[in-house]
This record gives sequence, C-alpha cells and structure tokens, in this order.
Amino acid sequence: MSAPRARILYVEDDVNLSFVTKDNLELAQFQVEHHTSGLEAWAAFGQNTYDLCILDVMLPGSDGFELARRIRENDTQVPILFLSALSDKDNRLKGFRLGGDDYLTKPFSIEELLLKIDVFLRRCRPAAPATAPPSGLVLGQYCFDRLNLTLRRGDEAEVMTHREAEVLLYLYERRNTTVRRDDILRDIWGDNDYFMGRSLDVFISRLRKRLRHDPALRIENHHGVGFRFLC
Repeated sequence: MSAPRARILYVEDDVNLSFVTKDNLELAQFQVEHHTSGLEAWAAFGQNTYDLCILDVMLPGSDGFELARRIRENDTQVPILFLSALSDKDNRLKGFRLGGDDYLTKPFSIEELLLKIDVFLRRCRPAAPATAPPSGLVLGQYCFDRLNLTLRRGDEAEVMTHREAEVLLYLYERRNTTVRRDDILRDIWGDNDYFMGRSLDVFISRLRKRLRHDPALRIENHHGVGFRFLC
C-alpha cells in the first residue's frame, strides 16, 4: 500500500455526509481522522500533526469558528477549509477573518473539494529545485520569506497564512502596476464570484495591517478595477 498523500483533520457531525466525504478522501489516498465535535477535534489537534483541516461550522459543543480560532492561535500555517451550510456573506467573511483559507458551501461536489485540497497541498509543499534560490524578498523595512511564510521587520517576525503569502507574492511580482481583481481571483482562488471577491478584500486588509509600519509600502485600491502594490 502506498503512503498517504496527506493527513487530514476532518470535523463534521452529519453522519451520512461525513461517511461519504471520508470515504472519497480515503479513495484519493488521504489519511483522514474524523471527529464529530469541536472539543473532540481540538483535543486531537493538540496531540497530532495534520497537513490540512476541514471544518464544519455548526458543530456541537464548540463550533467550527471557535475551533479555527484555537487552531490559528497555535498554528498559523496549516490550511483551514470550511465546509458549511451557512452560505451568507457574514459567515463567509467571519471564516476568513479567523484565518480560514477557503470556504465551501453545502452541498458541494467531491471533485471541487479534492481540487482545492490538491491546490493547498501543492502550495504548502513546493518542489525544491536542484539549486534552491534564496526565499527571502526585501520589501522596504520587511523581509518576506515566501517559503517559510514569515514577514520579518528587525527582530520581530510574523507568521502568515498560506493564502496571505500567496496574495502578497502575487502583488509583489506585479508591483507598481495595477492588478485586476478578476486576475487575482482566477489565479489564486481559481474562480471569481461575489463571495470570493469579499474574501480577497479581507486578505488585502490583513496584508495592509501587517505592512503598516512602513509607510512606503502601500496597497492601493483602484475602485472597480483592482489593486496596485507600491514598494
């Protein structure tokens, strides 16, 4: 038997849905640890290491948002994907603000879920070239380590989420030019709709906060068009 592609923490209290989803993930060669409550999953997270977390929002005891908050306080890098029947804007944005990397609404297709998992895992495990280039980029007063997901200013370092690092790198590679919102959403999120656009705004806001100590670094909003990263 081949080694599992990744270890996934899957939290879902719906018996039928979790059975089908877990079965399909295991058929795709993932190792899946399934829990039915937030408290149970949090206890497991403290004892094990996971490559990806898939969280339902409405859970008994401690909901998925609270679980995500706890996970992010202890691990800023593991990708978090929400699966929820709560499809309204406020809940989607709350998930992103708590550090979620993506949000799928129920009902969802297994094919889309598998695609998103593959995208996250590829970005979390970049293939190292024969001669690896330096991973640090100088952004004004900051050093952005795009492989280790850190943003350093002097002796202070912040660890970013994968999605934050993706957006910052995308803007940096196109610095001082206006980048269309549609292009960012297509190239990073893989699609473009209203809710993805709102999540992009959340990540732009988080990046502005991280870069706030250097006034020479600015992410300008060009209304109706996109963004320009000045550095």
